[in-house]
Amino acid sequence: MTYQETLDWMFAQLPMFQQQGASAYKKDLTNTILLSAHLGNPEKQLRCIHVAGTNGKGSTSSMIASVLQEAGYKVGLYTSPHLKDFRERIKINGNEISQEFVVDFITDNKPFFEANQLSFFEMTVGLAFDYFVKEKVDVAVIEVGMGGRLDSTNIITPLVSVITNIGFDHTQFLGDTLEAIAGEKAGIIKPNVPVVIGEYTDETKPVFLAKAEACGSDIYFASDLIQEDYPCGLLGDYQFHNKKTVVETITVLKEHFTVSEENLKNGLLNVVQNTGLLGRWQQLKSNPKVICDTAHNSHGLKIVLNQIAKEKFEKLFFVLGVVNDKDLDSILPLFPKNANYFFCKPNIFRGLDAGELQEKAAEFGLKGKVCNSVSEAYKEVLLQAGINDFIFIGGSTFVVAEIV
Repeated sequence: MTYQETLDWMFAQLPMFQQQGASAYKKDLTNTILLSAHLGNPEKQLRCIHVAGTNGKGSTSSMIASVLQEAGYKVGLYTSPHLKDFRERIKINGNEISQEFVVDFITDNKPFFEANQLSFFEMTVGLAFDYFVKEKVDVAVIEVGMGGRLDSTNIITPLVSVITNIGFDHTQFLGDTLEAIAGEKAGIIKPNVPVVIGEYTDETKPVFLAKAEACGSDIYFASDLIQEDYPCGLLGDYQFHNKKTVVETITVLKEHFTVSEENLKNGLLNVVQNTGLLGRWQQLKSNPKVICDTAHNSHGLKIVLNQIAKEKFEKLFFVLGVVNDKDLDSILPLFPKNANYFFCKPNIFRGLDAGELQEKAAEFGLKGKVCNSVSEAYKEVLLQAGINDFIFIGGSTFVVAEIV
């Protein structure tokens, strides 16, 4: 198969949560354990850092990887979802896995995948672990897909577990209280492995403390321990807490790696160049200022919308699209009524019809027009906006993916 044929097979034949939603969610690790054994248990040959949380996983994982790169290590980075190309998920020192490796891995293991009905995500995790071992990375930063306890990545025993924060997202899988969601995320805490917590609340802190105590794991609350705010190449306000999480994680990792203060500072500053991370308060244009961001739940959008409110502009425009399982009652009230909206549907199976989004938004006093696609919405907003206006593109990772 060609690379494109390989991707088409992966996307079409096997469940992919981002495309299909609930039907692709596996509730246990049986398949992942089977796959790992089939591949020779590559995760046991890796030194890993495991990152979970509701928001900020990708940013935090990328910053940790960037710091360790600056310190001279060969760093594997596994994140999801991708924005443009599948290979963004698996990188070493910022370089994407080759098309050839992806094709060969799928071709060699296709009979096993088919016989055991592995999901898209399970295959991809196996691919990442196999690649990192064969390329002899010094360390791999592994981002959880969803949750933690039952996530395919949770077969690793890391050097440190990291949980960025807890908010309401994927409640149909993870629970509808902060305590329940924290319990799922805390599933990555392993016996005698230290854990760094980025942000906590009155509801989530006891969950983390109880799990850490049960595992005999040292626990560090970054928001209490780190005072200094370092400059960073990622400019979203929400990075304030992510940076603290990274700094505390690097402090814990100094038992295993030599990282100087200069490595830390440069790693944070050069994170975009070092890892290729996209879509985090990313500026696409000036005059009018155009920002895109992958924030897609109330916890993340609240911070982004507060940051927009601090910007100086004459008129405010939104290119907005979401997926069809999004809890609109929790996010639409956050958006400003005195803005112009261009509603669109991201080009995936789970994209919510733009007309439906417009109707629902109207219930919250948000008015705007329906566009046939994300690209059409972006073209139209650029025609209408003046040089002193502000345009925000988001609501879903998949909206951002069509623009960057």
